[in-house]
Amino acid sequence: MTIILGNSASVESVVAQEKEAQTFKELERILQTEGSKVKLLGANGEQIDIPESLHQVLHHVVQAFVKGRIISIIPENCEMTTQQAADFLNVSRPYLVKLLEQGEIPHIKVGTHRRVPFQDLMKYKEQRDSKRRQALQELIEMSEEAGLYEDEE
Repeated sequence: MTIILGNSASVESVVAQEKEAQTFKELERILQTEGSKVKLLGANGEQIDIPESLHQVLHHVVQAFVKGRIISIIPENCEMTTQQAADFLNVSRPYLVKLLEQGEIPHIKVGTHRRVPFQDLMKYKEQRDSKRRQALQELIEMSEEAGLYEDEE
């Protein structure tokens, strides 16, 4: 999971500790409860209702932790190294470099190092994912037309 922030300067990742697993499962149960009002309780006893938008973000973060996933906090305007960009796209670094050299993803050079603007990386990822979904849909349609894909009823 990636949380995009507006003005931070670096990419940060967080991994849940094994000893926290039970707490995250309990948090997930609470956050899943329909109509529940979640409150933040300060050390001084002060309470505040958590807004629905933050409730949704917390729910996604907690679900990711329960599943053992890493949470990455990425500034919206940051530039990533080629390794960070490759990790984000779940591809090898050499493959990412090939994409950069082919002009598939814009990048800049800082000395001898390439940097990939996160916004351009997201744009590429969204386009790639859209093409994959479209190709899958076309494959399903072709399979249905050939009688290879039938609904079970």
